[in-house]
Amino acid sequence: MRIALISEHANPLAAIGGVDSGGQNVHVAALALALGERGHEVTVHTRRTAPDQPPAVEMAPGVTVDHVPAGPPESIPKDELPPYMPAFAEHLARRWAARPPDVAHAHFWMSGMATLTAAEPLGVPVVQTFHALGTVKRRWQGAADTSPPDRIAVERDVGRRATAVLATCTDEVRELRAMGVPEDRIAVVPCGVDLELFTPDGPAAPRDGRPRVLCVGRMVPRKGYDTVIRALRDVPEAELLIAGDEPEEVARLSGVAASCGLEDRVRLVGAVAHRDVPALMRSADVLVTVPWYEPFGMVPLEALACGVPVIASSVGGHLDTVAGCGVLVPPRRPRALAAALRDLLARPDLRAALGEAGARRARTRYGWPQVAARTESVYRREVEPCTLICSG
Repeated sequence: MRIALISEHANPLAAIGGVDSGGQNVHVAALALALGERGHEVTVHTRRTAPDQPPAVEMAPGVTVDHVPAGPPESIPKDELPPYMPAFAEHLARRWAARPPDVAHAHFWMSGMATLTAAEPLGVPVVQTFHALGTVKRRWQGAADTSPPDRIAVERDVGRRATAVLATCTDEVRELRAMGVPEDRIAVVPCGVDLELFTPDGPAAPRDGRPRVLCVGRMVPRKGYDTVIRALRDVPEAELLIAGDEPEEVARLSGVAASCGLEDRVRLVGAVAHRDVPALMRSADVLVTVPWYEPFGMVPLEALACGVPVIASSVGGHLDTVAGCGVLVPPRRPRALAAALRDLLARPDLRAALGEAGARRARTRYGWPQVAARTESVYRREVEPCTLICSG
């Protein structure tokens, strides 16, 4: 099949860890490569963000990244991108008029806007993955939500018009139904993990003799790192490493640590290259990820694949990935988190059992070849009726 992946702000070639780069970049890159390895011709359409970016880059045999000229060629916060989506759609329409893809798979709500505009006149089926929903973000962030005012309305429209919608976890299905997306168009296809990179065996980063608690991810308030810092007050001797780099959030968290008297036990280590994350994870006694909400959560899945015990907030994708092989706690509850940490750090046998269970779950359910096969099955379900209609 000729497959178009549309990811307006998350370039699969971009570095991971910035405010607008993270799980979606990893997801789109890994899915594109896995689909290419299955013999498909894959083009990833993403917005050009620098004047020297070439129009097209071969990412791997059969996989090309198309840098779309939509708006100024510079980095722009994703919440400011909607005005450039008509130009993005026009570019797709021109490209596809001559040689349409068999299926277009849009990632994030703005990609859905542009993709439907270009694909519908050509009869190209559109598969949508939202990665995050405006309704959930508004529910948790309230007035702090920086999303464009019409995001929720557009997401409803995209969800109802798309040929199929892929939810990354079962909790998202409920949200999509509430938006009016027909249930027979929804399929659950999770994110995946690189099982060659994230493994229990391999080098571990250096550490001293203290119990090590680790947090990894984008440095934004909703990730709940301040909850972990506050919990550490009731977890004697343990050190906390937080890997990520966003100056404003780093400064805020440094202030939280100082106010708790934990400057000597909280280390903000800055950005860590994706290839170096497994060694950092293997050095930890436990990985903690307690966001207020989480559409899927790739970091805990990566830790599970490394055989590292995980404590996660009982939200979103964690209910699928961590439940049963890790520890779930309520979000924004430092005391509950502290109790879970004390219990887990005091029980090496439990940590070992959870590590083995997590690695087994990652290996059996979440490898990218498996995720790509499930995604492909949805593509074929939607493409084949269209082919029959068009040929008839």
